[in-house]
Amino acid sequence: MNETVITLKPGKDQSIRRYHPWVFSGAIGNMSSFPANGDAVRVCSDSGQVLGTGHYSEGSIAVRLFSFGEETVDELFWISKIKDAYDSRMRSGVLDIAGNEMYRLVHAEGDGLPGLIIDIYGSTAVIQAHSIGMHRLRETFVKALREIYSDRLRRVYDKSELKLSRNSEEGSADSYLFGEAGDEICQEHGHRFRVDWHTGQKTGFFIDQRENRWLLGEMSKGKKVLNTFCYTGGFSIYALAGGAELVHSLDSSQKALELTEENVRLNGYAEDRHQIVKADAVEYLKTIESDYDLIVLDPPAFAKHLSARHKAVQGYRKINEAALKRIKPGGILFTFSCSQAVDKELFRGAVLAAAIDARRQVRILYQLHQPADHPISIFHPEGEYLKGLVLMVE
Repeated sequence: MNETVITLKPGKDQSIRRYHPWVFSGAIGNMSSFPANGDAVRVCSDSGQVLGTGHYSEGSIAVRLFSFGEETVDELFWISKIKDAYDSRMRSGVLDIAGNEMYRLVHAEGDGLPGLIIDIYGSTAVIQAHSIGMHRLRETFVKALREIYSDRLRRVYDKSELKLSRNSEEGSADSYLFGEAGDEICQEHGHRFRVDWHTGQKTGFFIDQRENRWLLGEMSKGKKVLNTFCYTGGFSIYALAGGAELVHSLDSSQKALELTEENVRLNGYAEDRHQIVKADAVEYLKTIESDYDLIVLDPPAFAKHLSARHKAVQGYRKINEAALKRIKPGGILFTFSCSQAVDKELFRGAVLAAAIDARRQVRILYQLHQPADHPISIFHPEGEYLKGLVLMVE
């Protein structure tokens, strides 16, 4: 079957010439044939110049480009892309972090592979395809991983089912693509965590907060800490390791709280220094005494699409106001947004509004973001999804 050629409308090629990887449906002038979801298509300017190759999908973003210009796209192309991502982690020092076995190997557009995530947990690789085109290539990615890691790789797990359309022919169940079923206890900066890639969120762990957790640990000595939306208890473990006097881990999910307790035990911390709280974060913050020295707000994405952005901003404002009203004078607030639709200016504005309403004097100590193994293409600013502020509250 011949490759579909998509020709853009006049003047609609400028973003592609600036290496932005998305082609929006409204920019398309005509198509030489009707591609199916996941098909590789060639994108051309209205004058016929080849601009790049990408995967087609129905919807607002019609093509996600993985190659610019005229380039042969075969198995060697894909294997070299994965190896380039590995080399990038090597050069940035991610692979040299002491006591660390968890990192992101492929970060979608940040590595020129839109629609593909690969996370490494010790001897396990977890692949998560966000597009049908990338999912069709999963066996090629396994081949690349085995070439890179050799006998260090024990298994490869495909966790793409929920990210792909259930009505798609590609919507196969999550499964092991290589090796036998299993789980792992992995280290992050020397701390031990059980990783659940079968039923856990994302690929099993929030790797993107690794360096922010380390910073919190450095600031936790002697403090009473509240970690809201705790999930696996990552921030709680670092707080305990940093010498926190008492840590409360809050989540509305009993399963998350059980996993947090297991991770606390894995790291050998005394039960009298850690307590779990099953509650809604906002409601809990409204009722507590003002005795927490450090509070962590790391909620799930309030907006996954632009249509929900306004509601999300109000959500961030509400929860930050609740925390700012209750934190102890001189306390420290770690507050985050992982909503791609809410940029750092909007998020900072929501926190500013919360501080005004809470009538607290607030200073920014640090501005946080995702680590080096979650790179942001300078041509694709939308990839900067994780925003964080460390605030001192008078």
